[in-house]
Amino acid sequence: MTAKAGLADTGWGQGVCVGDYDNDGYEDLYVTAYGKNRLYHNQGNGTFKNVAEAAGVAGTGKEWGTGCAFVDYDRDGKLDIAVANYVHFDIRNVPAPGQGPECLWQGTPVMCGPRGLPSAPNVLYHNLGNGKFEDVSEKSGFTKTFGHYCFSVSTLDYDEDGWPDIYIACDSTPSILYHNNHDGTFTDVAANAGVAFNEDGREQAGMGSTVADYDGDGHLDIFRTNFSEDTSTLYHNNGDKTFNDVTVASGLGINTLFLGWGAMFLDLDNHGWPDLFAVNGHVYPEVDSNKLGSSYREPRAIYRNLGNGKFQDISRQSGPGITQPAPSRGLAIGDLWNDGRMEAVINNISDHPMLLVNMAMNQNHWLGVRLIGTQSNRDGIGARVTVRGSSRSWVDEVRSGSSYSSSNDLRLHFGLGQDAQVEGIQVRWPNGREEIFPGMRADQFITLREGTGHPPP
Repeated sequence: MTAKAGLADTGWGQGVCVGDYDNDGYEDLYVTAYGKNRLYHNQGNGTFKNVAEAAGVAGTGKEWGTGCAFVDYDRDGKLDIAVANYVHFDIRNVPAPGQGPECLWQGTPVMCGPRGLPSAPNVLYHNLGNGKFEDVSEKSGFTKTFGHYCFSVSTLDYDEDGWPDIYIACDSTPSILYHNNHDGTFTDVAANAGVAFNEDGREQAGMGSTVADYDGDGHLDIFRTNFSEDTSTLYHNNGDKTFNDVTVASGLGINTLFLGWGAMFLDLDNHGWPDLFAVNGHVYPEVDSNKLGSSYREPRAIYRNLGNGKFQDISRQSGPGITQPAPSRGLAIGDLWNDGRMEAVINNISDHPMLLVNMAMNQNHWLGVRLIGTQSNRDGIGARVTVRGSSRSWVDEVRSGSSYSSSNDLRLHFGLGQDAQVEGIQVRWPNGREEIFPGMRADQFITLREGTGHPPP
């Protein structure tokens, strides 16, 4: 359907995010690139039109765009766009492999960077509501950060003040946590919040990121994948605007050979605790020919959430879709068959993509939640949903982007364990309005429309 849909474009596409930026009921696509970015407006008839130049979001063509996310950062009901950029890259002036200290890895000549190459600042586009966007990167404070060489974009309200913040994983520099100041500006608080470095105070080469309340305490945590010869990082949200690196304590510090990219929290068997799925693949083909201890094609990883703050690596028991090595990058998840089981789509560089079908049989219950905003943005991106069961609650937020330069099912998926009934759902909409919706049976998708619930007591 690609050509028929108007998406058969040519270019060095990198990442994608999904959101209905004009609130017409049809999902639009933003594609980042090495070169100019694209904004594909959904025409509502199965076709798309690239309107990036007219909308003012194509960029200069000099930045190397990577991750992106639609987010209503000023809560005006219109989706804005946050874009992560990697480097200013001029192929005519790039050092050759081995030409300089930034072009060697373990003594082997490899492609250069990112250090030694000029970084490109991140971009924030404000939606003006008439099909146009304004570049507010400078005046919003988006360019004032210690993090550079950026990749994934994950939105979350980490301090639970009702305004969306933005976490960006950065390569070889501190990662970024843009705190929303409620006045159209952001401040990078990653170092003070504890999510810029690992527990040793060391910079890591961050790639992908994902957000969930993995331990059920009501606060959203952050997981980030990193380069090989290192661990991924799990940051626990303490509920006081700070995080702790709990990678080792949680059992996630056991794999150091993998070079991680896309990662997502998802409840694979609906037992009520978000598991972790990460895809891997090296960037240097030379690791094979020079026998450097890693492999260019790597297996994926699944970590089962044990419900006690710890994870168990079950990758080897999870089938060939996990163990078969591949040079993986992008990862997106969604309930493709609407049966309560989450599937995964993986993009492999210079190779076929993968569709992993969830074959985990279980007797647990689940609930799928779709939001429709009326005063807020129509997708409900940025809304915080709390599902209340008989013995505990589950919390998540609707977000565009995340993983590694990928975009997932916008419907929220909650594994409920043995709870066959939901006692109630509370939604804090992106504009700050809160509503309570009544209880219902589990094992179904529901649609919640803004304005049809009841105010909380």
